[in-house]
Amino acid sequence: MGVVPQGEKKRALRNATLSQRNSISQSEWLLWSRLIQAQALRLPFYLASRSVALYSPVQNEVSTDSLFAHALAEGRKVFFPKFESGLCLALIQVDSVADLRPGRFGILEPKGVGILSETDRMGLIVFVPGVAFDTRGQRLGRGKGWYDRLLRQLGGNTVFVGLGYEFQIVEEVPTESWDEKVHYVVTEERVIDCAETSA
Repeated sequence: MGVVPQGEKKRALRNATLSQRNSISQSEWLLWSRLIQAQALRLPFYLASRSVALYSPVQNEVSTDSLFAHALAEGRKVFFPKFESGLCLALIQVDSVADLRPGRFGILEPKGVGILSETDRMGLIVFVPGVAFDTRGQRLGRGKGWYDRLLRQLGGNTVFVGLGYEFQIVEEVPTESWDEKVHYVVTEERVIDCAETSA
């Protein structure tokens, strides 16, 4: 029996997890999103951050509305991804919900052009969506590599935090050389320090 290619393993895991995520109720989505964001708001590196990058949720991804409101109220700069040419993501500053509009693929993205500067990268925390995560920080995305390219570009001292439901935590996410890891994963039940579980 042959070895199953990583791409096929990813596809199977993506389909199974997306099916489960798409089946959660509106009340579960609201409750779990609220619990996950409450945990994220208590993270020491969030509290110490000066800039925050968020995402606009689609297909029952964990909401980021509480994080958005809190970051703005506390005077942090807030950035959201915007599709640029070649399907790359750029982080653009957003000052209110009114600064977002449906973009490519129907995902809300910034209307403006205030791109993340080198200064903004100091004290930046990036909240990342995902289809599945493991406790070592491996992340399975939608399959287009958008966030892998963005995270690789940011690199350095930036903290990457995956937001997901407990059922999205799997024993092992199949990976390939270009896949980027997150440092922490926050679910409705726990905060996973991926450096600890990788040690």
